[in-house]
Amino acid sequence: MLKDGSIKIFACNANKNLAEAIAADLGLSLGLSEVKRFSDGEINMRINETVRDNDVFIVQSTSPPVNENLMELLIMIDAMRRASAGSINAVIPYFGYARQDRKTRARDPISAKLVADIITCAGADRILTMDLHCAQIQGFFDIPVDHLVGVPLFVEYFKNKFNGEHENITIVAPDFGSVARARSFAEKLNAPMAIIDKRRPEPNVSEILNIIGDVNDRSVILVDDIIDTAGTITNAANALKERGAKEIYTCCTHALLSANAIEKINKSDINELVALDTINLPKEKMFDKLKLISVAHIFSAAIQHVHEGLSVSQLFN
Repeated sequence: MLKDGSIKIFACNANKNLAEAIAADLGLSLGLSEVKRFSDGEINMRINETVRDNDVFIVQSTSPPVNENLMELLIMIDAMRRASAGSINAVIPYFGYARQDRKTRARDPISAKLVADIITCAGADRILTMDLHCAQIQGFFDIPVDHLVGVPLFVEYFKNKFNGEHENITIVAPDFGSVARARSFAEKLNAPMAIIDKRRPEPNVSEILNIIGDVNDRSVILVDDIIDTAGTITNAANALKERGAKEIYTCCTHALLSANAIEKINKSDINELVALDTINLPKEKMFDKLKLISVAHIFSAAIQHVHEGLSVSQLFN
């Protein structure tokens, strides 16, 4: 529980359920606010209680609809700044535009840097986020960024699932960009790892070239940060099955599940998809293979540590 009442949790529309769970974990109620639309579609924001000199935490993923949710966040940050909040902390469980973190062709924008600048200019003092697509995005901000990790939640889940017996488990990175995440997972689970070598001829399209490591007659856990159209993860699962994998589990921090991703997963050799609830999924995106784990406790702990001036890195273990 918190030391005093100088902290308030607010939510826009993207993560209301998660925000309520975070506030409840802290022994608080959500701050009183309204996020509506004018008749022309512009955002109508009202803060219905005082926030003067309070540590304010605004929970809002910039998930689809990305631009709508980003504008809600920016306008609430501005409202808090003009209401003389003591500090304004943007809690962004899923940071949209993170995959546009570098120039891959001439004249490409670096949209992740642009979004970081906009949030900072709006008046945010600190960012709390989880599993950025590229960890270097922290450097795009000119304000402190607390970068939480989801691996410990997955490790706990699979330890319970396999009753502590990890002899026949292999952790698999679906591409070279996921190697660090998979290695951390493998070390905590005391399991070997494998790497899938793929190429991406165009956006949201991937081709499997090779698998480095032993997966034959083993239960494998594919570890990724984002599942969007599910092309990478389903191609990887099918390739692993062809090479003798016994069971295939997939875990991701951010389940976007765009386009026909659910259909692909259901038709694939994936036995179960374990995801964190950084993105609020509508009922039509809930399906039998999907298992959601809440991140409310880790975010509430991070908020408490920030509020009390404690180290957030202690939470990583």
